[in-house]
Amino acid sequence: MVNPQKGQLNHKRYQPDINKFLALCGRNYFYILKWLPDQASQGDNWLVEDKMGSLSVRLIENTNYTQLIEISRSVGKSDYIHVPCVTVRVYHDAKLAEVLTSRQISQLSPVYDYPNIRMYHRDEKYQVNAFLEELLKIGGHMSTNCLSKS
Repeated sequence: MVNPQKGQLNHKRYQPDINKFLALCGRNYFYILKWLPDQASQGDNWLVEDKMGSLSVRLIENTNYTQLIEISRSVGKSDYIHVPCVTVRVYHDAKLAEVLTSRQISQLSPVYDYPNIRMYHRDEKYQVNAFLEELLKIGGHMSTNCLSKS
């Protein structure tokens, strides 16, 4: 859109939809609760499987109100496809689960300017959490197997 008075482009600043983001984090929390063991300890690993595939889960940190877990999905042996892997903070008091990092991004910002050097979407944080939701759908009708206890 061109501003007729100044002859310049008007760039409307991106405003994240907080309600939409929190709803997504809430859905992710309830997907995770379906297979998150009640008595999990820091360092535990388990596998969540169903007909759509499997997720490897590792409990990195365990506190009274939050847990930090790493979720990855095996995609078979390939030189071309990276294994999807996200680090997720599970907030039990707020009933939310939020992606903190992904394989490509070491720390997610709420909003990115666009265009940017890494070509992240303006709503990259939302997109990565939406990707987590798709990963978590694997565990819909699943079995959970403990791989190791700390």
